Amino acid sequence: MSYGSLATADGFPLWVPLALSTLVLAGASEFLFIGIVASGGSPFTAAAAGLLVNARHLPFGIAVKDLVGRGARGLLGCHIMNDESVVFGISQPQPEQRRTAFWICGIGIGFIWPVSVMTGAAIGQFIPDISVIGLDAVFPAILIALIFPALRQRRTRIPASVGTLLSLIATPLCLRACPCCFRYWVC
Repeated sequence: MSYGSLATADGFPLWVPLALSTLVLAGASEFLFIGIVASGGSPFTAAAAGLLVNARHLPFGIAVKDLVGRGARGLLGCHIMNDESVVFGISQPQPEQRRTAFWICGIGIGFIWPVSVMTGAAIGQFIPDISVIGLDAVFPAILIALIFPALRQRRTRIPASVGTLLSLIATPLCLRACPCCFRYWVC
């Protein structure tokens, strides 16, 4: 809902965040796209930045290759592969539970995300300044909450710690290079 509210508050017609939420189905890339274009950036630059952010799906794909499937089912499995479906899938103890969690979560998000975008856009019209109530912080907060259960395992803690360290080191470089990112870093 925060994404739909932010997108319409930034002046996008509803079809833009709705199309992104259906076709891209990767919240971080969608937030980034809207933020870059709203701040005056090119849609092509925004799409390239979204692809760069979605590069994280390459290791995701390796982690869940046994859950995604092959053929037509594999295409759908790749489309619903997002942060949440991967985390819920790999956190289950048994292979069948992993597969079930991945698919239920992925299909659920594939349905709920666009519905939430429409709801957020409708609600966002009645909020004069959405940044005041912190809607831009909701999405990152949810992602952080999702990773905590996975951090119980040492094999997850080490790469997560290395990634966090690299992000903290790179942040000053990113903030200088791209002022539009500052908006999302703060949240």
